[in-house]
This record gives sequence, structure tokens and C-alpha cells, in this order.
Amino acid sequence: MASQPKPPPPPPRPKTRGNYNCGRCGQPKKGHVCVAPVPVAAPSGGGSAPSPSPSTSSGAASASGGGGGGEPHRLRRALSFDEAGTPSSPEKKPKVEGDVEMGEPEEGGEDDDDDAVMEVGGRPVPREVMAEVLRRLGPRGVMAAAGVSRGWRDCAGRVWRAADELRLRVLAGSGAGILAALLPRCAALSCLHLRMERDVDASTLACLASSCPSLKTLEITMAANANNKMTGEDLNHFVSEKPSLSVLKIGGCSNLDFINLCSSSLSVLWLSDLCSLSKSVMNCPNMSELSLCFEQQSNDCTDLVSLMDAMGRTCSNLNKMHISSNQLSNEAVFALESANLRGLSMLSLILGSKITDAAVASIVRSCTSLELLDLSGSSISDNGIGMICKAFPHTLSRLLLALCPNVTTRGIQLATAQLPHLQLMDCGMSLCTNLNNEKGPMFGDINGGIRIIRKLCAAKKQPIHQRLIIKHSNLKKLSLWGCSAIDALYVNCPELNDLNLNSCTNLHPERLLLQCPNLKNVHAAGCQDMLIGAIRNQVNQLNQLFHASG
Repeated sequence: MASQPKPPPPPPRPKTRGNYNCGRCGQPKKGHVCVAPVPVAAPSGGGSAPSPSPSTSSGAASASGGGGGGEPHRLRRALSFDEAGTPSSPEKKPKVEGDVEMGEPEEGGEDDDDDAVMEVGGRPVPREVMAEVLRRLGPRGVMAAAGVSRGWRDCAGRVWRAADELRLRVLAGSGAGILAALLPRCAALSCLHLRMERDVDASTLACLASSCPSLKTLEITMAANANNKMTGEDLNHFVSEKPSLSVLKIGGCSNLDFINLCSSSLSVLWLSDLCSLSKSVMNCPNMSELSLCFEQQSNDCTDLVSLMDAMGRTCSNLNKMHISSNQLSNEAVFALESANLRGLSMLSLILGSKITDAAVASIVRSCTSLELLDLSGSSISDNGIGMICKAFPHTLSRLLLALCPNVTTRGIQLATAQLPHLQLMDCGMSLCTNLNNEKGPMFGDINGGIRIIRKLCAAKKQPIHQRLIIKHSNLKKLSLWGCSAIDALYVNCPELNDLNLNSCTNLHPERLLLQCPNLKNVHAAGCQDMLIGAIRNQVNQLNQLFHASG
């Protein structure tokens, strides 16, 4: 039987592809009945021009994230995070590498483009909502979103334009081009934190100088496998090109052969890993905080005496000073006295094994209202502590004397008895039976950060069976890390909440008494098991007694 002929195929449907959104209200056309009024044309004699519809303004963003053609420049409101009425994001994360912290939405000069919508998954979404979603992504995610469509690129541009603080981790395989491509989009950027896993040189600073015109804060930290190759001339040129820069923190500055900075806006300067500076000139009259950390090398030839002497003439408004160097000596402290920095409230001179009680006498004469004093790693004795107690009984709240082998229990008890406003005291590794083969932590930074360092100075062996009695009404943190010479400890501090007893190997459980009802953190790594059990029992009893009385 013959087969039936097949019917001819239907004619091809003509291509009539058009706009999927309504030209008047911006909603999808499918199943849509528009109720928006028809825009009235402006009279030819004058009057205001009609505002562009959302559909026409939705694709006006350029590839760089800026506004569309004809879009007026928007003024960005100055942020104040201290305002009580500033709402906080419920999903705000801690400041970590790779996260971008954005400012508040832009205000001033807004037009109908802020109310435009974009289609996401077949549904209309306001662009301001989409921009709020994108600002929770990292920089790489926002850059990837900009390549989806014109609407997504516009939302990514809003994110970059509103960026006030940016944290980036530059990987070893990426070049400086990633910074040159990203930073120009952030016109309002004022705070930049870089974690560099690749080398830093003059080209990196030049990119930052040209891409961030409003930069006020710059922090560069170096990974272990990255090198900072910038020289003193590169740093001086960068600071001179940034008249608005106020905070500068750079790590790995081992190639800075000299420092010659001149800036009227710079107020905070942190430089770490310095070595053998041939010249140190800082003409910064408004500088209030200075931190210089030198590498612990025996061949360091930095003249700290000249550096200290020059600070009084060029940085007379210093309020916080932190110097870490094994070249610190009494002569350097004497030069600091001649600098007449009487406004200092925080002074940290650490790892200076040549600093003795004579330097303490100089500090007492030159400083009148110290709140923090850190002489960790020095050779001061109990007599120096006595001078400190007589000079700052009403102001000193933090005293750090870690790795001071000439300090005994008498000096520690004297400090807690005559400094009523003391809140933090660090005596780690000071009361130690054997300093020659041990390592210990100390509070090495102005902000109280803990740093692990190697013992640098030799001292006589402390006697083992020592008893320490501490009674203080305001003390909150006490560090006795590595004090292996203590075998009896009595602490009566009602406000104490943090106690460090790590490596107190000779402390007997039956000779420990803690009368600290607010104690929350006790560090007892390296202690005997019976001592750890005694600490746990006493803390539990204090908590039960406190809850019962409350």
C-alpha cells in the first residue's frame, strides 16, 4: 500500500523579537495590562523635559561602573559610623581579607534611575535591592557579576561607587593590573587594606597614588613568601603625592635605606621590619602615633639616638610611640627626654636589654601623664618600678614588664599596691628559673597585641620558691606566662576577667588561691594536671557563689 504524501512544512515564523518589558511601567509584557498613564510630551515653548522611563534608563551604565550618558554626578554623603541611628546590616561579617565594606547608599542628585528594575530569573527586581545583594560579595564576585548584563553591570557600578573601605588579598599569580583595573572604579575610596602575596615595588605605589585620589588610610601587610622592595625614595614620593593621607601602615620595610617623610596630614605611621636606616627625617607636625619595629639583627646600624632627638623638632605632637629594637639604650631614652615630648600618653620601648633604671628616671622626668608604659625586654629592677609608681599613680592603667629578669615579686606587688588605676599588667617570663633556653610572649604593640619573641638578654637565675600576692580592685588582665619561679600565688582581684598562667610549672595546686568572682578566661597550658583541676574547681565555686548571691 502506497504511503500518504507528507503535508508541506509550515512557513517559518518571522522574527519579531522586541522588548520584553513594558515601555511605560517596566513590568514584563507577558500577561500584563499596563495601567500607567501615557507620558505627555513637553510643550515646545519650554518647560521641563519628561523623565526617562525605567526601561530606557536600565541599560545606561557604562563598562567601568559609572553612570549612564546624561546621568548627573551624584554626591556621596559623608559617613559617620558613630551615629546612633545608622542601621547595621544583619549579615555584616568581621573584617577579613577579601571582603569589601561599602558605604551607605548615595544621596543627592538622584533621578528616576534609582527606581529602575531589572529582570532576574524572570521576575523584576529593583536595582537598589540587587546592589545591596552584590555588596555582600567579595571583590571577585562583584567583578564577575558586572559581566552578566548591562543591568548587572549598573548594579556593580553602584557598589564600587559607594565603596568607602576595601580589603583585598593580592595573590602571588596576579599582577599589579588587578589593582589598576579595580581601584579607579572606587572614586570615593578612603580606606584600603592590602594583603600582598606578591612582591611590592615602586610600580605598586604609583598605581595606588594615581588610582585613589581620596585615600586617607593605607595598610599593606606582607605574606611570608612576598618581599617589599620599595625604597625610601619610593615611600617619600608616594607620601608627597597624597596630601590627604593620614594613616600609613606598611610591613616588610627591610629595603628602606632611609626615611625622609614630609607631610602635614599624616597622623599615624607604622613601619615594621626596618633595618639599618642611614637617615631618619620625619617632618610631620600633626603626627600623633608612631610605631617603628626593627629586625632583630646584630648588624643593625640604625642611629636611634639621632632618630629620637629629631622627633622633638619635627613631630612635637606625638601622643603614642612604639619602638622595637635591640639597639635601644639609655642614651636613646635620654635623647627622647631632650625632645620634650611631654604629651605622650603611651610609650613602648621593647627589646632594649641596655635600658636600665637610669632610663626610667629620664622617662619620669620627661613624661607627666602616661597611661601605658611598656618596657618589656629591658633590664630595669624593682627600683625602677618604684619610680614609675611614684610618677604615675593617677594615670597609668597598663604596665608591661615581660622578659625583665631583674624584676622580682617585690616589684610586682609594689606596682599593684601603688597604682590604683591599673587594669592590665604583664610580667610574663620575668619570674623565670631559666631564661637562657626559653621563649616567651610579650605585649609588643601599642594596642596590646601579643608577640612571641626569643630571649635576648642574659640574667641571673631566679630563686624557685617565690610567693606572689596580688590584691587590686581594678585589675582586669594579669599575665604571668612562664613565671616558673612562682610556687605560691594568691590573687584577690574582684574585676579580674583574664588570667594567664601558661607554663607556670612549679606552681603548687594547694598553694593557689583565686578570689576573682568575674574571672572568665584562665590560660593554663603547660601546667600540671592537678593545678589545672584546682583552677577549674576554684573558678566553678566562685561562679556558683556569685550566682547564688545574685
